[in-house]
Amino acid sequence: MHPTFPLRALAFSLLAASAGQALAQAAPGFNWRKHEGKTVTFLVNNNPIGNALVKLKPEFEKLTGITLKVDGYQEQQMRQRLVTVMNARSDEVDLFMSLPSREGMQFAKAGWYADLNEFLKTAVAKDYDLKDLSAGMVADATYDGKVMGLPLNVEGPVVFYRKDLLQKCGVAVPRTLAELEAGAAKLKACDANVAPFVSRGLKPAAPFTFSVFLHNQGGSYMKDRKSQLCSPAGQAALGQYSRLLKDFGPPGVVNYSFPQISALYREGRAAMAFESSNELRNVMDGGARLNDTGIMPLPAGPGGSKPTVIGWTLSVSAHSRNKEAAWYFLQWATSRAVQEKMALEGIAPPRASVASDPDFRKWIDELPVRREWIAALNALSQTGISEVGYPIVANPASREPIGQAISELILGQKTVAQACADADAALNALIAKE
Repeated sequence: MHPTFPLRALAFSLLAASAGQALAQAAPGFNWRKHEGKTVTFLVNNNPIGNALVKLKPEFEKLTGITLKVDGYQEQQMRQRLVTVMNARSDEVDLFMSLPSREGMQFAKAGWYADLNEFLKTAVAKDYDLKDLSAGMVADATYDGKVMGLPLNVEGPVVFYRKDLLQKCGVAVPRTLAELEAGAAKLKACDANVAPFVSRGLKPAAPFTFSVFLHNQGGSYMKDRKSQLCSPAGQAALGQYSRLLKDFGPPGVVNYSFPQISALYREGRAAMAFESSNELRNVMDGGARLNDTGIMPLPAGPGGSKPTVIGWTLSVSAHSRNKEAAWYFLQWATSRAVQEKMALEGIAPPRASVASDPDFRKWIDELPVRREWIAALNALSQTGISEVGYPIVANPASREPIGQAISELILGQKTVAQACADADAALNALIAKE
């Protein structure tokens, strides 16, 4: 049971298409209305991917005659709800969104995912092409040969930056982490009304963006089964990330995750925002940032450029009593037709074919910011890795000490050496349990 942490050949890339690892064969006489009259419950994260998918709910219900009951929450609340339902072995949730890079090993070990292999062999529409999905992302959701979910998107943290403010303040687009920090200082001196840099400070959310700093500094989370936050690269990453947020971020940044970051940048109160590529639509909402924004991967550090790239999957609950009806929704949601519609909402598709869809290419070409978004995602797809937190079954728990260290440093409660030592002690105790 193991996920593949480096994502291989993500299908989203406009430069190359990836091949699937398994073949889904169309089931003889496949009938979309086989489960007409049934109801399936979808536990959904109210993020851009979930919201874009739920918008299309009437189309699924019209096609299948299945009623889709949507149970939506913000990310942390969604996970709390899922844990409660799954620990009770309840059948009240049929499908749920999942991040294999975060909880894949943990959920697989707990037996929460239904194995999709049988459905892929016996209940597939003739136009559903598994080979068209990213092979790497399918592999990341496969444990002991069992397919536990199929991908909905491709994403990673990118830098949204105000071209006009950088030009006004005489700041060149940063090409290294050192230049990014120096540019933030120059922006602060130039315009005190705008936060020079913002990213995630909220403890559970911070590892997603911090991980890129760690890897670009040349660090890794674990070596020889020991936590490495106190390594020279680990301390450099903790120090720089927390310093950027403490010295150049907005007040209260320890409570910031993607909703607050996108709103701050969209409203013109941040010069640089390091946040998920998924937030393109939220950042551009209202149009104020359409013509002044550039997008790029985080600049390289001493360790080079090693971006994070992950993706949400859609999975069927092992406790569902309507597994095949739930699979029909999963199949529909990850189909080319639906992925093409979600792509026009700014959801980067995990299907190679969508990248060459004329409507999607036209949408990309309409605005320079979209072209920069696609270029940044291609860079992430080519070189990115999906290690966010520790590559252990307790990955979700491993994120808490990382976030705690970052929070303590932003608030000035500890030195880097103290914060990393306390975090390493907690993390080594977690690692030792496996």
